[in-house]
Amino acid sequence: MADPNPPAPAHRAHVPVLAGAVATVFEGVLPGTYVDLTLGLGGHAEMLLDAHPELTLLGIDRDPEALAVARPRLRRFGDRVTLHHARSDELASVLGHLGVTDVTAMLADLGVSSPQIDQAERGFSYRSDRDGPLDMRMDQGRGATAADLIADMDEDTLCRALRDLGDEPHARRISRAVIDAQPRTTAALAEVVRSSVPAARRRRGDPAKRVFQSLRILVNDEIATLDRTLDAGLAALVPGGRMAVIAFHSVEDRMVKTRFRTAAEGDCSCPPGLPCVCGATPTARLLQRKPWVAEAAEAATNPRATSARLRAVETLHAEATGPGRPSPPPP
Repeated sequence: MADPNPPAPAHRAHVPVLAGAVATVFEGVLPGTYVDLTLGLGGHAEMLLDAHPELTLLGIDRDPEALAVARPRLRRFGDRVTLHHARSDELASVLGHLGVTDVTAMLADLGVSSPQIDQAERGFSYRSDRDGPLDMRMDQGRGATAADLIADMDEDTLCRALRDLGDEPHARRISRAVIDAQPRTTAALAEVVRSSVPAARRRRGDPAKRVFQSLRILVNDEIATLDRTLDAGLAALVPGGRMAVIAFHSVEDRMVKTRFRTAAEGDCSCPPGLPCVCGATPTARLLQRKPWVAEAAEAATNPRATSARLRAVETLHAEATGPGRPSPPPP
């Protein structure tokens, strides 16, 4: 007998983070191609395609499983949608391969998706009820797993990663324990981390969280990938096009903030508050000086949104560029 209350498809339960802010950023966007650099389950893409019938979508994701989930969700948009398996920093080659030249909107939602965490076999979760192989690759067809990475690391390298990417105060103790234990499963790694720190540290939150985050960033080369993605994305936009990035990690958010500010100030070297005399030429304007963050209602219903930061820029038309700082964006 069929279940009278079957579970909803994964995409039905998925609510894209900062949806209201994303809608605001792309309000009045020019007709053309919207590139979703990290398509995921397609929540943002579906929302923007519904709101902007003048847009077509090029959806990119490095995780083929994400594309498989998003495809049926977006099927109703027909030939307005093209999906492509690639990393976000491969944007230029993807656009060239497909002959796309009219990119007017671009979004990147960084980090790991809920389904990736929920599937134990992906190796992203430190929860004991989701034990699985220590993998953490967003594209399981490419690169080394987290377990392989640990096997090739020394204590100093892992310690630096935990400090730089996780701000982990007990990085040295954890690194020594992990390298000695050589865990091959998520539960084994989480237990090694927990047992290597003082009890007081465990009472302030699970120490495995920062370790798993740091290793995931390393396994997927997320920092270098983001750096290349920002350059490729800004270069691909037509004048008047908009690029938005949602970051959940302080290192990534700082990178986005710095890159967007450089585009808006033209890499100006003049003292702050004074007119520009160095000849720097801005290529974009900030849509808002401060990042968009989740409102209280969203944060209450979606804990993932509490750490989300959305920043956005609009590329300038040639006649709007020139030496000097542009007018400041609204607060």
